[in-house]
Amino acid sequence: MAHSAINVFFSGNNFSRILQGLWTSVWIAGVSLVIGLVLGTFLGVLRTLPNKIIRFILRLYLEFFRIVPTIVLLFLFYYILPRSFHINWPASWMAVLAFALWVAAEFSDIVRGAIESVPIAQKESGLALGLSKVQLFRYVLLPQAVQLELPATINLATRVIKTTSLLMMISIMDVIAIGQQIIEANNQKYPTAVFWIYGLIFFLYFIIDYPLSVWSKRLAAKQDR
Repeated sequence: MAHSAINVFFSGNNFSRILQGLWTSVWIAGVSLVIGLVLGTFLGVLRTLPNKIIRFILRLYLEFFRIVPTIVLLFLFYYILPRSFHINWPASWMAVLAFALWVAAEFSDIVRGAIESVPIAQKESGLALGLSKVQLFRYVLLPQAVQLELPATINLATRVIKTTSLLMMISIMDVIAIGQQIIEANNQKYPTAVFWIYGLIFFLYFIIDYPLSVWSKRLAAKQDR
């Protein structure tokens, strides 16, 4: 019976549907990361400025996205905001918006920490050469900060990819939602298919996240040397 349950992958277009669902999860995570990293870099730079009001507001922004559970954020952006502001975006793009703002909040703190970790001598040398503050950030601080923040950025990317497993909660046909549909449709014929379906989903997430995790650890180890 256990081996016969493998046939559920080859029944109809089940396997291609799972891959299609995985692509939905991956593109939402990818677009969210691109938008979030760009916005987060800008916010991270602002958090290093001496303006206390800006730093306080951005700190509240960060804490909001850290404290509120991701599933609550998805419900907020999918159910509440569209009704309140008459936004008629597809569920996938509302998810991108929620994830992108979350990534921006988290990445802003990574950027802030990386910039503040650049040795003070580097900053003083740049100013001594006559660089403006904008030039100092562009040519001295940000290039060095990128190397410092890369391991944490990769870890953030793996978190976003894993968190896409919640997309089914707002009716997005991601890999989890499609896997559940296949399980329910074949429950009587293949009662043990649940183990194989979720085993495949676990493997798909693993082969995406594990190389990123290894890369992050290697980068962190190089920085510690």
